Amino acid sequence: MTVTVDLGGLPDDRLLFAPSPLAELIAMLHLLAEPAHHPGLHGWATATAGALPPDLADRLGEADFLWRSSRADFLVPGLPGATLAEELDAVDRLDDERFVAAALITTCGSSRLTHRRSSPLADPVARERARELALARGPRQGAFADRLLTDPPAVRARIRRLLLECEQAFFADAWRQVLPGLAADARRKADLLERHGLAATLAAVSPALALAVDEPADPNADPNGNPEAEPGVAGPRPPHRRIVIDKLQDNTTSAVDAGGVTFLPTAFGRPHLVVVNAPGWRPVVQYPVAEAGLTDPVPLGLVQQRLEALAHPVRLRLVRTLARGPHTTGELADSWQLTAPEVSRHLAVLRKAGLLTTRRRGRYVLYELDLTASARLGGDLLEAVLR
Repeated sequence: MTVTVDLGGLPDDRLLFAPSPLAELIAMLHLLAEPAHHPGLHGWATATAGALPPDLADRLGEADFLWRSSRADFLVPGLPGATLAEELDAVDRLDDERFVAAALITTCGSSRLTHRRSSPLADPVARERARELALARGPRQGAFADRLLTDPPAVRARIRRLLLECEQAFFADAWRQVLPGLAADARRKADLLERHGLAATLAAVSPALALAVDEPADPNADPNGNPEAEPGVAGPRPPHRRIVIDKLQDNTTSAVDAGGVTFLPTAFGRPHLVVVNAPGWRPVVQYPVAEAGLTDPVPLGLVQQRLEALAHPVRLRLVRTLARGPHTTGELADSWQLTAPEVSRHLAVLRKAGLLTTRRRGRYVLYELDLTASARLGGDLLEAVLR
């Protein structure tokens, strides 16, 4: 499942790398709402939540569906500002219909309102449907949706005040600490883009991002394949490019009308990769910056490949043996009453999935389970194979 961002023939200078105070604040609020998603930041979340004034904590709880499971698009800016207030000013310039639609998508479920045609502010049927979907997610969501549909300006002002209170309570100090690192990462990505191109830059942003390129047909070519049919009619056209993002949805959006794509580094968002891909919004990717001592995230395809490799009963037996120490193909064959070619085929699958390490001893190759790679699949798995 992928989100595809159509770049058309947009040049690389239409891609923006910059930190966003609003997007980083929302990453922190998501962390406070779902600390289990971020075990590495559990200490920060516990300390920050414990220091919040009770009234502020309660109001954050009332609005946390704006950032708990997904982010309202207006909270992830396509054109970052220098300050939180500046970015909130840009949110204030959105008309009520656009603001309400984005807020209701997070309140009512992103997949269920994405294709809504009528505005709930103007269409009674759409309004009732929005209320029904919000109430199905809980009384707080229902009450919020009702207030939003009844008095959008009041709710918008309330959200702005809430976020500015967060700035005073904890965000300003945290932002001062992380901003230098985020700005440096944005500069490195922009330099990488200029020097090595988009494909290398996307790979550095996240293994979940890739570049797909459709080479254009020769504009001088005859439909039957004669490249010299009309020489000199037109110059070469740029290749058609697409950013393909591994996400739990299938969707396509265009960066052409929006004028580009924005990439926002985050220190508090790991491991999430947030993508704004709704029609009418500039595409945005919020990505976690690399941290010293932490391994790079593994692509979903590789995780699936490893799980499938371990699902075979024979390979699981071999893995349990290799978890205890290095073995040759012959030793594994003797241990499990298998032929050497059969063992070799299973080892090849495990090696391709990145689950084995190898070293040579004379004319023999020793295979051993990569415990680090296996541990990343889960502690229960590692305990089972080591049992």
